[in-house]
Amino acid sequence: MAKIANIIKSLQNIMWKDPGVSGDAQRLEQLGWMITLKILDDKDAELELLNDDYVSVIPEKLKWRTWAADSEGITGDAMKEFVDTELFPGLQNLDVSSGKEGVNKRAVLVRDIFAGTNNYMKNGTIIRQVVNKLNEIDFNASEDRHTFGDIYESLLKDLQSAGNYGEFYTPRAVTEIMTEIINPRLGEKVLDPACGTGGFLTSAIENIRSQDVHSVEDLKTLEETIQGHELKPLPFMLCVTNLILHDIEIPNVINGDSLNREYFSIGEKDRVDVILANPPFGASVSDGVETNYPAQFRTTESADLFLLLMIRYLRDGGRAAIVLPDGSLTGDGVKQRIRQEFLEKCNVHTIVRLPNSVFQPYASVATNLLFFTKGEPTKEIFYWEHRLPEGQKSYSKTKPIQKKEFDSLKAWWNNPVENEQAWKVGIEVLKNNGYNLDIKNPFVPEAENTFTTSQLLEMLTDSFAKSEQLIQELKDSL
Repeated sequence: MAKIANIIKSLQNIMWKDPGVSGDAQRLEQLGWMITLKILDDKDAELELLNDDYVSVIPEKLKWRTWAADSEGITGDAMKEFVDTELFPGLQNLDVSSGKEGVNKRAVLVRDIFAGTNNYMKNGTIIRQVVNKLNEIDFNASEDRHTFGDIYESLLKDLQSAGNYGEFYTPRAVTEIMTEIINPRLGEKVLDPACGTGGFLTSAIENIRSQDVHSVEDLKTLEETIQGHELKPLPFMLCVTNLILHDIEIPNVINGDSLNREYFSIGEKDRVDVILANPPFGASVSDGVETNYPAQFRTTESADLFLLLMIRYLRDGGRAAIVLPDGSLTGDGVKQRIRQEFLEKCNVHTIVRLPNSVFQPYASVATNLLFFTKGEPTKEIFYWEHRLPEGQKSYSKTKPIQKKEFDSLKAWWNNPVENEQAWKVGIEVLKNNGYNLDIKNPFVPEAENTFTTSQLLEMLTDSFAKSEQLIQELKDSL
């Protein structure tokens, strides 16, 4: 662990010396494509040993082993020119055909990764230093690969502070508890339609692998049943790499907007057994995307359209766990009609209410974990209020939510009863309240420090008066 952690730290320090790399997002993208290409080459080498007929989709001149593996190979201006004029154009224009079989999925993945990726580094000598350092990791060595998985997780967490990329990281404690409760099994189709860097997909892979994968055939089945969609290039690249590190040879991840598909074109062949997702919220969809949906449900709020999309993708009897903000639980008009559709087509049996700091620092809105099964209407919903650890006022980057905090939820789950953290609400109450799902804990009294409007105005006036007095005292003392 220490060895690889030191390598990553060295890589980051080396990259900061290059004048072309500015900011965490660019550093992660730069490191991302290099790691991806190294992993692909290590995997190719492994597959070539196992299968005499295996042919890499990457041309010989562009393979990592050809231009990067020799520590005293090309460097300086020659390295910079090769990366910019041969490597990137070559990978962005890969031949993705594969004869009678049609499209080569592995080639499509590589092409799509590099189509949305940039080389920011301007100094070929520093590029050489970075690739030499990366060559100290052997992704075919079991120990290195699994150790790097933990380091990779820390790189993904760095996205939280990399501009607006934090939206693509869901705390591991949250992805794991949602996955454990839903418990996907081998042979079930699992989908995340907004998969970001692949947190839910890798949680599902590990959950299934720990119980059901005992052979090469099982691993092949697992590979064929894990699906994801991601719109933005950087998280797409990181997701593909993440899945390859989890022994998924050809990840079934599509680089595109899953909302940009006509709603009624999603038919039986597209249906899945399990959905695990944290769809983007608080953002508007691309122009015209809402017209893919029935007129009564059209909105530009991404979280609401994703909810409709996930209901559509789920087969009858299929189950899901998703993250939704408070804003999707309430509101009238289109929001209310979408919630009504949700409650009539799915059994929304449990909602876990999270504190509003779980997704800090990139978002401070209150969020909820919704667990539901499609195919029967909701009759009642159990709510569970997740509480901060004793003595902690909020979550933060240095004090994130921990998996052990969900132990009480797991203990309650199989025998849900009302208590100070749990309450249930019948469907008639919800109907009469406009299908509002934002139901507060009835066992927690309203805060005692509530004030009337006149009291607040009086307090505000008093505060202004004190401020003016302090300013005057300062002026008098000067």
